[in-house]
Amino acid sequence: MQAPDFSADWYRSITEWAHGMPSWTHPVAEVGTDAGLLLFAALFVAGWWRARTADSRAMGLALLAPVGMVTAYLTSEISKSFLQEERPCRAVAHAMNIAACPAYGDWSFPSNHSTIAAASAAAIVVAWRTMAPLVLPLAALMAFSRVYVGVHYPHDVAAGYLLGVIVAPVVALLLVRLVAPLVTTLRRMPVGVLLLGPAPAAVAATGPGAGPMTHGPAHGPAHGQTHGQAHGRGPSGQGPRGWNDHDNPAAVTMPDVMGGIPAPQRPAPPQPGQHPQPVHPPQSGHAPQAGGRHRRPPA
Repeated sequence: MQAPDFSADWYRSITEWAHGMPSWTHPVAEVGTDAGLLLFAALFVAGWWRARTADSRAMGLALLAPVGMVTAYLTSEISKSFLQEERPCRAVAHAMNIAACPAYGDWSFPSNHSTIAAASAAAIVVAWRTMAPLVLPLAALMAFSRVYVGVHYPHDVAAGYLLGVIVAPVVALLLVRLVAPLVTTLRRMPVGVLLLGPAPAAVAATGPGAGPMTHGPAHGPAHGQTHGQAHGRGPSGQGPRGWNDHDNPAAVTMPDVMGGIPAPQRPAPPQPGQHPQPVHPPQSGHAPQAGGRHRRPPA
């Protein structure tokens, strides 16, 4: 594979600019590339420790972060063996590389360092989103440092960065569906609790101000009853049983129709601003008539 001309021109410009920088920046850039990978490894451990108090999916994503990074690295390494682009420190005439040029056969495209850094950052962000402002710029700086020290073209590191931020999250999000149930199972074992942390406590109720849920016949409606019936409401659910019986034809009993024993009167629902009127039971032997008058029994 032949490097594009524009990338070779950018490579010359960046390496010439790097040689004009203070000399102490050269070893910092060379050592910083590898030191950044160690920092990502430490963040993998921190993400695992943080997920010990989270749910199974969060722990699964933390465990899969290194897996996504390794998958992206293998993809990059396999691509290099097929594309076989020569390093710019050998292909570009009068290259001004700071770091030692890798041996022949260690191909340039895509950049493994850039892939690993970007994949680590992206996998960490999937599991720990608040780290995005730190790890993504750090990965970009590590990728640029490979051009700064003269061992990669700009398009090498750009391709490696894109490869890392795509492959690692996809791998983590696909595999977490399999890993999360496994985490749940392992957390039921003593060894799993030691490594993965205990399962988070189940929330008894959801929503603001919600109290604990209770179960059983002593704390809830009986089987087959509706909520309104269990709390003394009529079939229509409009109020306590009896207040709306005039809306229910079944509330009229046979003695009421035949003029026999009168049904007990229940108070009408109170209206706003009024007090409920007392109801006096009818006297023995008298049937109530309209208008409050009573019919005298025949002699």
